[in-house]
Amino acid sequence: MAGGEGYTDAEVMLRVKAGDQSAFDYLVQKYRRPLVGFMYRMARNAAVAEDLAQEVFLRVYRSRHTYEASAKFTTWLYRIATNLAVNHARDTRHERAEVTVSLDEPDEETGTTPDLADGTITAEEALVRREKMLAIRSKVEALPERQKMAVVMHKYQQMDYKQISEVLKLSESATKSLLFRAYETLREQLKEFV
Repeated sequence: MAGGEGYTDAEVMLRVKAGDQSAFDYLVQKYRRPLVGFMYRMARNAAVAEDLAQEVFLRVYRSRHTYEASAKFTTWLYRIATNLAVNHARDTRHERAEVTVSLDEPDEETGTTPDLADGTITAEEALVRREKMLAIRSKVEALPERQKMAVVMHKYQQMDYKQISEVLKLSESATKSLLFRAYETLREQLKEFV
């Protein structure tokens, strides 16, 4: 299925349903990185994120015979991913003590590693930026699970309200309200950085 660009994801998934292994490989190739990124933001562990993303694809493959193209493929995919992330968070809640954030992780906005000097900013500015990044990550991590998922989908996966509402099985207005509460909480908790 090289060059599946001419098909919608739903059409590609219907080909998977019909037994086309290359169509499944195409979907894995297309969505592996975004799913690993999504799972990493939920689990904060690279190995766990890889495992969870692999489990998502396993569930997609196992569900191929019952797939119906009634919703957008990404909605269906992220609903599976969200359910897995929620189950993982629930099952490992007792194992997670305090969230740690590596300073070696690239900043999501700039793509630079925070502990590397940027020739255009002073050491003090770099320290302030690093503190802000760590504070944002820890406050997002501390949000209630649904709010955290909605923020991750909205800010990091660039999903719109409609897609998020379909994944979380909420109305669009409930999704907007959920995100509003999450962003208000973050704004209040991070006001020293704003």
